[in-house]
Amino acid sequence: YFEAIMGKQEVFLNGKLVRKHAGGYLPFSVNLTDYGIKAGDKCVLAVMTDNSNDKNYPPGKPQYTLDFAYHGGIYRDVWLIGKSDVSITDALEANKVAGGGVFVHFDQISEKKAQVFVDTEVKNSGTARRVVTVESTLTDASGKKVKQTSSRVMLNAGESVTVKQKMQVSNPHLWSPDSPYLYRVESRVTEGKLALDGGVTRVGIRKAEFKDKDGFWLNGKPFGQLVGANRHQDFAYVGNALPNSQQWRDAKRLRDAGCRIVRVAHYPQDPSFMDACDELGIFVIVATPGWQYWNKDPEFARLVHENTRMMIRRDRNHASVLMWEPILNETRYPLDFALEALQITKDEYPYPGRPVAAADVHSEGVKEHYDVVYGWPGDDVKGVARQCIFTREFGENVDDWYAHNNNNRASRSWGERPMLVQALSLAKSYDEMYQTNGQFIGGAQWHPFDHQRGYHPDPYWGGIFDAFRQPKYAYYMFRSQTAADLNHSLAESGPMVYIAHEMSQFSDKDVVVFSNCDSVRLSIYDGTRSWTKPVVHAKGHMPNAPVVFENVWDFWEARGYSYVQKNWQKVNLVAEGIRNGEVVCTTKKMPSRRSTKLQLRVDYQNSPLVADGSDFIVVVAEVTDDSGNVRRLAKENVVFTVEGEGEIIGDATIGANPRAVEFGSAPVLIRSTRKAGKIKVKARVQYEGTHAPTPAEIEFESVPSLLPACFTEQTRQTDAASTAKGQSASSEKKILSEEEKQKLLIEVERQQTEFGEKHKE
Repeated sequence: YFEAIMGKQEVFLNGKLVRKHAGGYLPFSVNLTDYGIKAGDKCVLAVMTDNSNDKNYPPGKPQYTLDFAYHGGIYRDVWLIGKSDVSITDALEANKVAGGGVFVHFDQISEKKAQVFVDTEVKNSGTARRVVTVESTLTDASGKKVKQTSSRVMLNAGESVTVKQKMQVSNPHLWSPDSPYLYRVESRVTEGKLALDGGVTRVGIRKAEFKDKDGFWLNGKPFGQLVGANRHQDFAYVGNALPNSQQWRDAKRLRDAGCRIVRVAHYPQDPSFMDACDELGIFVIVATPGWQYWNKDPEFARLVHENTRMMIRRDRNHASVLMWEPILNETRYPLDFALEALQITKDEYPYPGRPVAAADVHSEGVKEHYDVVYGWPGDDVKGVARQCIFTREFGENVDDWYAHNNNNRASRSWGERPMLVQALSLAKSYDEMYQTNGQFIGGAQWHPFDHQRGYHPDPYWGGIFDAFRQPKYAYYMFRSQTAADLNHSLAESGPMVYIAHEMSQFSDKDVVVFSNCDSVRLSIYDGTRSWTKPVVHAKGHMPNAPVVFENVWDFWEARGYSYVQKNWQKVNLVAEGIRNGEVVCTTKKMPSRRSTKLQLRVDYQNSPLVADGSDFIVVVAEVTDDSGNVRRLAKENVVFTVEGEGEIIGDATIGANPRAVEFGSAPVLIRSTRKAGKIKVKARVQYEGTHAPTPAEIEFESVPSLLPACFTEQTRQTDAASTAKGQSASSEKKILSEEEKQKLLIEVERQQTEFGEKHKE
């Protein structure tokens, strides 16, 4: 069972071709039993993958005109699944409308009760009639049994039967972003006392309603604005190949930032990311693969619709799934395609409470038929649609869609001023999400993580994190929009205050502070001077506006303390968050002095490093002064070494090791081995001298993997010539002239201009 392989694939069993598949974002499987393989047999399963340009299947867009990167290979998990003759089917393998596998849905949801329906398809693959019992048990988060039901089923040889069961829950714990309570449906198939098959489906009981002019309601109450971000599955160095732990860490970072919705653009993402969204309380818009490309061949539309069916069958049980996006992003498509895509979402989830379908309001047939439309702040006032309106991508402010100069895009390496401009630019767009009536329900920022892309020489630098997930100032602006009284079980929450200022010789006189408190008190020079300003919570605006303290910082004044008075410790900024008249959070900033040492830290995000040979973790080296203040203007290169059960991903050829220091830090990716144990990471500057910062080391441990691995390890030598020979004959191998490339890029620019952000007038 392959969770996803990029591009086109051919699967060989003991040298024989047994399966072809096209598409890089959804699962497919090979039934080894069909080819005579029995338990205990030895066999070799080999996969050929081809991620070269191919217009015949979605997304279809060539890499050189694509705003993200396909990357390549077997980048998600592969599972070897053993089953008995009588077993629960797989929803995708069964290939039945609204069927196959386990399908859990709900009705009559309130704080007092909820009806739980469990549809389970069981198949008898054997040659004899069997009588089995299908049991479904609903347990709460602690594992305590809430309800249980069972059904006796007779299955003829080769027969499949869907068992429909119903349970009623009293006083259910309702799922919401701020309280993401998950139940478990435990499925068991037994024959007498013999267990034949089983599984666990995690579900959340919740009632989502889109009430047009009255907005989005959750669990019978108006929800307010749904604000979050989009997400590409792209990480520094490894591209798409994030282990499950990093999928979880990404979701946590988004929830830490206050995101309560994520649009997984522009394709279905890793199942572990979906699981994390369930756990952390992040609504998800699941998009079918596609970006600015339409192929008139009917087979292309058929494949798009097939992808949509597959993604619904895969993700239908997730509490986090709020909307389906069954159309192609920023693409002009015919009306019949849009209507069929909508109907598929209804056919595949034909029950009350189904996730709704969303699409661009100006695309043909959308505002007449779809459940939610993508639009812009102000569209609600203009009356462009009757439905709820959501902005699929906010925060873009380019000069044009060719140059891409944009004040919301700032590489972390550019430093303090560009990142502050970015944060305030995004704050303006964030604020526009609230300058609306109830019909406009929110939006998703484009895009929270810096990433690679195919059609521009620059990476995308608009993230509130860089590609290594190091935060920029904009992260703290987002974080400050969370309610101060929120106490989330897994994510960062509660009162916060952050000083977006480095107190350097180049820093601005004004000091910007992000906070979710009632007011902020800022003091300088050990309280020699202080100012108190309210955090503005104006109706019809963002929850917590940035607080700007004017004319606070003067480098020459600070120099008087450090140079003249020899009292550099007094040069500091302290921000205090105040609620109900009391200080509830405090942060302190000091200018960094002379670079004297390196410091190392591990970015765990509450998720340990698993010893499975593919998990990795980010270790960050920071250049600091004697007091541990990060030297943001440092320009060293850092050399990393590792001892024990870990290894460094990348080397000097990609700038991974040595790694240049940017904004005071240099990250490295440490991958686990398959043996749990201690890992020691050491860091030193590349060119050591008498006054170079002193080295650092840090030790941590990986934990054993709970899953066995089944593989044969081989090292393969590859050269460019053999790779070129192996390309598919159906791929686009034409070498384009500069004139032809320019023409294609102009078309991309036209489409992005047409679909791009429209700021409120």
